[in-house]
Amino acid sequence: MRIRSFPPLADPRARALILGSMPGAASLAAGQYYAHPHNAFWRILGALFGFDPGAPYAKRVEAVLDARVAVWDVLATCVRRGSLDSNIEPTSRRPNDFERFFAEHPRIEHVFFNGTTAEACFRRSVIPRLRESILPSTRLPSTSPAHASLDFARKLAVWRAVPRLLESS
Repeated sequence: MRIRSFPPLADPRARALILGSMPGAASLAAGQYYAHPHNAFWRILGALFGFDPGAPYAKRVEAVLDARVAVWDVLATCVRRGSLDSNIEPTSRRPNDFERFFAEHPRIEHVFFNGTTAEACFRRSVIPRLRESILPSTRLPSTSPAHASLDFARKLAVWRAVPRLLESS
């Protein structure tokens, strides 16, 4: 089944961009980024930026934007059964329009990948299309419950790179 991502969560103040690959089934059903109850994304960002990860979605989005962080997915559309990135049919991947996004958000200075698939899709499908120089990037451990090799504390420790970047510049 062909699925579509969401518009980015971003405003002109954004200085960091966090990229996933494609929303999972729970997120698509809810119309919200990282809606699966066991995905650690909102818990991690809440811990990093001091907001309640259980707050209503609109409040969480507002807190992330206030932290000068944008959230999006590498893929605009793809064919996938279920929620696992490994089920994405490689020939069906269509990336989002990053040339336009970066032109509209010129303050972004770093890209963070929420997992290996997001990074691999970006490098394979987006970088060859970009005309501008490539921003520095960091792959972070996936917040997905499918990525259980790291516990929450270890994931959070690595994700601390996001606010450190924002503080340093």
